[in-house]
Amino acid sequence: MRRTVAATLPVAFLLAISALLAQGDTRTVRGTVVDKQENPIASAIVHLKNTRTMDVRTYITDESGAFRFSGLDPNVDYELHAEHNDLTSNTRTISSFDTRKEITVPLKVDKEKKKA
Repeated sequence: MRRTVAATLPVAFLLAISALLAQGDTRTVRGTVVDKQENPIASAIVHLKNTRTMDVRTYITDESGAFRFSGLDPNVDYELHAEHNDLTSNTRTISSFDTRKEITVPLKVDKEKKKA
C-alpha cells in the first residue's frame, strides 16, 4: 500500500504543476467597437465564439467602446463580431496559429443585420 501511494505522489505532483503552467498559457483578445465615423460605441454587444465547442461569450462595451476577453485557449480558433441596434460588424477570426498572447481587434459596426 505504501509503495502505491509513494509512486502516485510524483505523478500527482507533475499533474498539478502542469495544470498551473497551463493556466499561464492563455491569451487575451481586446479592442474597441466603433461606428462608421470611427466614434466609439458604448453598450455594443461583442460576441466571441469558440469554433471547437461552439460556445459563445458576450461582452457589453464600456463607455469608451472597449471590450476584453481573457483566459482564451491558444489552441482554439475564435470568431468575433459586434452588434449595436440594427447594425453589425464583419466577423473576424482569431486563429490558433496566431501566437500572440495579447491580440487587439478593432470592430466597426457599419452593416445592417440580416433579417431572420
